[in-house]
Amino acid sequence: MNVGVIGGSGFIGSHLVDKLLEHGHEVTVFDIKKPHRDDVAHIFIDITDLHKTTVALTGYFDVIFHLAAMADVNDVYRNPVESTIVNVVGVANVLEAARRNGIPRVILASTTWVYDLCPEGENSEDTPFLAGRANHIYTSQKIAAELLCHSYRKMYGLNFTILRYGIPYGPRARGGTVLATFVQRAFRGEPLIIFGDGSQFRNFIYVEDLAEGNVAALKEIAVNKTYNLEGKRPVTVREVAEVVRKYVGDVRIEYREPREGDFPGRIVSCEKAKQELGWEPKIDFEEGARRYIEWYKKYVLKI
Repeated sequence: MNVGVIGGSGFIGSHLVDKLLEHGHEVTVFDIKKPHRDDVAHIFIDITDLHKTTVALTGYFDVIFHLAAMADVNDVYRNPVESTIVNVVGVANVLEAARRNGIPRVILASTTWVYDLCPEGENSEDTPFLAGRANHIYTSQKIAAELLCHSYRKMYGLNFTILRYGIPYGPRARGGTVLATFVQRAFRGEPLIIFGDGSQFRNFIYVEDLAEGNVAALKEIAVNKTYNLEGKRPVTVREVAEVVRKYVGDVRIEYREPREGDFPGRIVSCEKAKQELGWEPKIDFEEGARRYIEWYKKYVLKI
């Protein structure tokens, strides 16, 4: 397939590019930054500008992955309007550019944070959202982006696939993710800060597992469907801190007041992805964290 990856120079996007090439696809990276490798085409894109996005996506592509977003919830909290322009208007611009250029399908990176708007208990892709439970700007943005995909399908015939990611981690992780932040602080000898009691959990997903899930979503069965791509098991923030302390060395853990709108975690089923896409995560959190710490020591600290 001829595949475009918007956000292909970022953390998840760069690993997706690697996996797409491994699977024999032609890849073009659309990003404001250069790709991490030189054997792919690179086109600058500004998803906040419809005209520039439409021009950038000119040409035939079988599918466009849209991963570009303001994904750090702290940045979203501090910049609600600016982040909405990127995370909602940017999605609308990509969908419209795909429509105008005759691109058959857009695969959208969403998040399992959307399940914070769902009833307690295990959630699946068919669990309904309850608007009254909305609390964080980020989750509202992601739900809005998903709704745009459905509307473009029904009104203009543009196909989509929505992938709801768990919390990714691994080599090349951006600094705002919890594991990356803890590792940075640990190597600087600073305490690891936990907001709340640390019982909030995530199904952290190793980034290579996540990239493989994205590639699996290229299958025809995934057209106009939504899939959860989460890790093997729930991992508490407290466990993240303890694993970092285990592999980096003794470091203090400090607890502070919980953040407004912080996602406590939900049990999310990935059975649909397993049954329809043949995908399931392989790397357990502790092993993935160990690999990340080794990568960080070699490529960031250079020790």
